[in-house]
Amino acid sequence: MYHEGEETVRRRAGVFFEDWGSAGVDGTIPPVAGKFLAKQRMVLIGAAEDDGTVWASPLAGPAGFITPSGDQIIVSNRLPVAGDPLANVFETERELGMLAIEPARRRRMRVNGRAHRDGGRLVIHTDQVYGNCPKYIQTRTILDDADPPVPGTPLRSTELNDAQRDWIANADTVYVATHVPGLGADVSHRGGNPGFFRVSGKRRLSWPDYTGNAMFMTLGNLELNPRSGLLFLDWDNGDALYLTGRAHVDWNQDHAADVAGAERLIDFDVAQVVQIDGAVPLRWSFGTYSRFNPC
Repeated sequence: MYHEGEETVRRRAGVFFEDWGSAGVDGTIPPVAGKFLAKQRMVLIGAAEDDGTVWASPLAGPAGFITPSGDQIIVSNRLPVAGDPLANVFETERELGMLAIEPARRRRMRVNGRAHRDGGRLVIHTDQVYGNCPKYIQTRTILDDADPPVPGTPLRSTELNDAQRDWIANADTVYVATHVPGLGADVSHRGGNPGFFRVSGKRRLSWPDYTGNAMFMTLGNLELNPRSGLLFLDWDNGDALYLTGRAHVDWNQDHAADVAGAERLIDFDVAQVVQIDGAVPLRWSFGTYSRFNPC
C-alpha cells in the first residue's frame, strides 16, 4: 500500500509506476549497504521535536562511527553537537530519517526508521533502506589534513540575516527533512548550480524540484504535513545553518516554466533559524558540479 501523500503527488505528477516509493521498500540492510554506511564520515538525520517542529542535522566522525548491528539496526557513536536542535530529542524513541551520502563518488542511501539514545550512542531501528540515483550531487572530497573546527555558540533567530541569505543564495546543496506522525521521517538531498535557491525575503525561500527518481517521499510527506527542516553546510569550514518552517509545493506550471529544469517549485516559510559555526568536524575540497544540474 502506498503512503497517502505519495499517492496524491504521483497522481498530480502523472507518475504511475507499480511498487514504487515507500510501497517497494523494506527495512532490511543489504550487505552492500552496510559496507557503504561503515565507510561514511558524515550522515544527515531528520526528526521532529515533541511539538512537531522538524529539523535536519549532521552527524560526523571517523569512518566506522556509524555501522549496522544486525539486519535492521544501525548504531551511531556520534550524537548531534551541543546546541543542535536535535541534540536532546532522542531521550525517547522517535521517528527518524537518515541520508548517507558520499559526494566524492556521488553515491547515497536513505534510511527511515525509529531511533533512541543509548548513552553516547544513537540506536536506529530501520523500517526502510534504499539507494538513490547520483543526480544533482556535486563532488567533494574530505581534507584529512585540515584541523577540525570547534563548534561555536549557537546563533538563534526567527529570520535570516544578510550573511545567511547570501549563504543560501550561493548554495549548491541542501538537505531536507520531512515528517508525518505515524508514517515516518525522511531526509533527502537537493542540489543544483549556485543560485538554484531563491531568497525573496528574511523569511521566504524557494527552490525548483527537478526530475528525480519519481519516488516522491519528500513531496508525499509535505502533502500531509508542511512542517519541515532545511540544513545548509559551509563545506570550507564546517559551519551549519539549520532552518525549520513550512514548505508548500507550487504546482503552477507557469511559475515552474520561469525556472530552468523545474517541474514544480517549493516555497519555504522560515519559522526558526539556528547557526552553529564549526558544527561539522570536516572540511571539503570542491570537485565538479553535477552534469544533471540545469543551467
